[in-house]
Amino acid sequence: MFRKIKDLLTSYKLSKINFRLLVYVFSLTAIGIVCIGSAVAEENYQFKQIIGLIISLIVLVIASLVSYKFILKLSWPIYFISIVLLLLVLLFGATKLGATRWIDFGFFQFQPSEFAKLFLIIFVASYIHKRYETIDTAKTLLSVTFFALIILGLIYKEPDLSSTIVIFITFCAIIFLSNINGKILAMIAIIAVPIIIVFGYFTVDPNSGILEKYQYNRIIGFFQEDNAEAKKIRYQQENSLLAIGSGGLTGKGVDNDDVTSVKNGKFLSEAHTDFIFTIVGEELGFIGAAAVIILIFLIVIECFIVGTRAPDIGGRLFCYGFGVLIAIQSIVNICVATMLLPNTGVTLPFVSYGLTSLLSLYSGIGMVINIGLQRKKV
Repeated sequence: MFRKIKDLLTSYKLSKINFRLLVYVFSLTAIGIVCIGSAVAEENYQFKQIIGLIISLIVLVIASLVSYKFILKLSWPIYFISIVLLLLVLLFGATKLGATRWIDFGFFQFQPSEFAKLFLIIFVASYIHKRYETIDTAKTLLSVTFFALIILGLIYKEPDLSSTIVIFITFCAIIFLSNINGKILAMIAIIAVPIIIVFGYFTVDPNSGILEKYQYNRIIGFFQEDNAEAKKIRYQQENSLLAIGSGGLTGKGVDNDDVTSVKNGKFLSEAHTDFIFTIVGEELGFIGAAAVIILIFLIVIECFIVGTRAPDIGGRLFCYGFGVLIAIQSIVNICVATMLLPNTGVTLPFVSYGLTSLLSLYSGIGMVINIGLQRKKV
């Protein structure tokens, strides 16, 4: 057994491990743990996040050693596991803040949609890899879209519109980056744009039933300032913007007792998850906020670099898809915290509190590391 492990480690040439990526990820997670402890000092969220990090590191090591090609071969079982988990949420899930997104095990809550993001990237990358020669055909494009829409539909029903949008954009990016024919893309755009416009028109109708009431209010409230409901919805984002601005260059310091602190005044809900970037901006200032953004950018770049050197299309598309997922989710979270987008529940990758999210992200990073170990010569 030990000999097999030794042969495996030797075959991967561990000197090729992407230590830059690991440093970026660990640094970002460390910032998150510090800010989580400050955001909710009276709770044990920081300790739980540390435990989650330890478990995630174990999973990262395993994912780094297990060949990504083997994981891609399990794409169908992984796909059906995603469906089963999402169905379990809809049937037996725990409800919080009007949404049913968690399976409550008592000692922790598991959020299947976080793993569904990773699993869908694995499935799409594998599906296209096996049918790459027919990627420009309607059969392949429609079939992979159909399977993706099933996952998206189940997540949307929780309801989790924000995650649905993030995953849909990630899916579109994977299709775009699969070297699909430009004429096919143009045709898809010609068909999709009018559909999106019509869908958007009906979405803003409160009687359409497309959006939940709270989702509709968040969107409309973001653009309106002349009614009490809109002010109530905008209140948290306005406080977030005020907190980030008050941080200045170096911030007010972690665990500060400043009476002007938005965090200390309890003016933010979900400060350890959706609005963790606000805590970063207020307590670590512009330097801390810039460091978080730069680290996220570097992680995304490393994913794309590994993708360009992947030995096959499956590995390449996984790296691209995972990088896009981190980028889009980060952009949405930061834009919400800085009041550039309507309020929506999307966490900041590697920084926000969430054991399922951390475990999923570290699993993805492990796969990227493994793909890098098997990279083609350049």
